[in-house]
This record gives sequence, structure tokens and C-alpha cells, in this order.
Amino acid sequence: MVARLTAAQYRALMERRGGTPAPAAAKKTTKARRGATNPGPPSVPPPPTVEPLLAGLPNPGRHWTFLMPYAVEMLTSNKRYPHWSVEHRIRKQLRADATSLIRPMNVPRLQYAAIYYVLHPRKLNRSRDPGNWAPTAKAYVDGLVTPNPDLPGNRHLLPDDDHEHLLGPYPLMGAPVETGYARMSLIVVELGGPLTSANGETVTGTGTSTYRN
Repeated sequence: MVARLTAAQYRALMERRGGTPAPAAAKKTTKARRGATNPGPPSVPPPPTVEPLLAGLPNPGRHWTFLMPYAVEMLTSNKRYPHWSVEHRIRKQLRADATSLIRPMNVPRLQYAAIYYVLHPRKLNRSRDPGNWAPTAKAYVDGLVTPNPDLPGNRHLLPDDDHEHLLGPYPLMGAPVETGYARMSLIVVELGGPLTSANGETVTGTGTSTYRN
């Protein structure tokens, strides 16, 4: 049978023998988890520049820029949620935020449109990919094109958000916010004609198709 000494007993034994006691083992300390840094109050980023975007669109007309309501939680393709209900709650709120802007912005019901979403990130020293925020943009577009409760059978912004009526939404990087969490702007551009055509005329603007039978 092997006798085992505790650390205190071993140090006492070494002292009696005139040796140097072994140093006491350092206690393991558990680092407190650093909480999320408070980003401060919401701020309003500079509006995105629209004119260069119009040059690349077929038959652009009127346009509107929405600074979406401040949201502490936005959806990203990188984030995993503990339960589907959490993601559902955030998406429902984002859709409602977009729908709430239709009437105050006095945007008419359009037939064809292009939409850009502009990410205004926090000032953090790391690269950002605005494409990762596509789930938030999709929720916003759904809110803009959701059925109108005042006019059953009609929708708010477009007849539908399919490829026949909508180009995009396309991601862009915008100016960062000074304080608060990241925000998003939507740029809605009215288009003057159908988005698809058998001969490619309305999309390319050339009337010459690159496809041959």
C-alpha cells in the first residue's frame, strides 16, 4: 500500500528535514467572460450615393432611399440561432419595420423595380462582407412587398418579388455608423419596363441577344 501525502504534509516534511519546501501549486483562476461592449446610442449614417447605381440599370426612373428602423438584432448568414423561433421572431420584426415605412415615405405601388441594400457597419477593425446580411435584406423586401391589409389581394410595393418584377436585392457597403449597432439602408429604383425578354432587349438595353437558336 502506497501512502500519499497532501501538499501541506509534504511541505511540513521537507521543513523538518531541513530541505526547501516545494512551492504551493498555483490556484486555477477562471477568467470572467467578457460581456458584450455597449456600442452606444443609435446613430444616423450618411445616405448612400445613388447616381452611379442608376447608370447600370435598364430604364431607371424615380428612386427612394429608406434608412431602416434601428434594430439591435439583424439576421446574417453566419449566425446560428439556438432555436428556429428566435430567427422567426427577428425576421417578423424586420418585415414589420419595412412595412411601416411604405406609407410615411409615400412610395407608390410599382410594377418593376431594382433594390440595393446598403450595410452601414460598426467601426470595428475587421473586414466586412455585406452579402452576409442577405437574410436581413430578404426580410425587409418581404415586408415591402407583403400583402396590404387595407386592400386584400393587393401588395404594397410590387405585384411580387419574383424575377419578373424585381432586380436584386444587391449588396453594397456604406459608410459606418458612429455609435450603436450596424444599420441598413434600402435603395428602391423604379424601372420602366419588363425585366425579362426573349430577345434580351429590356435587360441589356441593346436589342441584341447573346443567345442563338
